[in-house]
Amino acid sequence: MVETSAYRASAALEIAPLTGHIGAEIYGVGLAQPLGSETVRAIRDALLRWKVVFLRDQPLNHDQHLAFARRLGEPTIGHFAFGHVEGYPEIYSVSMRRTANKVGTGERAGRIWTGWHADVTTAINPPAISLLRAVSVPPYGGDTRWTNLVAAYNGLSDVMRDFVDTLRGIHRFTPPKVDAVSVDPNLVRQITKQISEHPLVRVHPETNERALYVCPQFLKSIVGLAPRESEQLLKFLWEHSVREDYTVRFRWRPGDLAIWDNRATCHLAPNDVLRAGFDRQLYRITLLGDIPVGVDDIQSTSLGGAPLAAWAAP
Repeated sequence: MVETSAYRASAALEIAPLTGHIGAEIYGVGLAQPLGSETVRAIRDALLRWKVVFLRDQPLNHDQHLAFARRLGEPTIGHFAFGHVEGYPEIYSVSMRRTANKVGTGERAGRIWTGWHADVTTAINPPAISLLRAVSVPPYGGDTRWTNLVAAYNGLSDVMRDFVDTLRGIHRFTPPKVDAVSVDPNLVRQITKQISEHPLVRVHPETNERALYVCPQFLKSIVGLAPRESEQLLKFLWEHSVREDYTVRFRWRPGDLAIWDNRATCHLAPNDVLRAGFDRQLYRITLLGDIPVGVDDIQSTSLGGAPLAAWAAP
């Protein structure tokens, strides 16, 4: 079936693809209300097909955001290092500055991430799904982009696919200094001790698709290659994986919700709002994932740090 316009995924749901490879808008559902299992299944099916889906005009509060997220999986702590919204351990504040997130007994301000990435691939079991809700957005700028890593893998030559199928990469945090923000040394130690070795090609646990599991922000080297070889291959794979035809760009409005498959995509947060100075406040929930498995059926290996866990109230 060639999908060229909006089509019905259930009795009430409409799916409108945005590009040939990735991204679709979903209409005909209000997430603030309890949803039937058929509707939830249709949303999940659309997510698996299009990798990232967008639901416009969903003015959710924290409780409603969390209730819907639980229909798709088990929420983790907001962020294992950068904290969470006070009173909502499963929700992470994505804003110009991180003062809305509690870290230990204090607050941390500043933005120390940048570039294309999938969420927390440094963990042995990165999140499966992420749900990002917009509350305040700038009048212009602040768009987010996603890329389809399954399409990127399929776009390689047969010879290159056979080669990368055999490789594994080291994922770690290396916090950059951004905007002269001073980062607490204890926080740096906490995030840099989490290291994992993942297959360079991941087999998706639900679709069995192969995804080029490269994450420019966190994937630092390829196991077994000389530094120069690793650097050049990663540069090629990164440039290839974010080709324009594999990507979608989303213009946010207040009340929008984006849901993406963190096992098959990378995303790029905007930098233009830092220069413009507009307010931008979003909230993210991540859902517990499994341990990645390569084409050879071998799981990832933890080289440091604890696995992510579902949040359980004490």
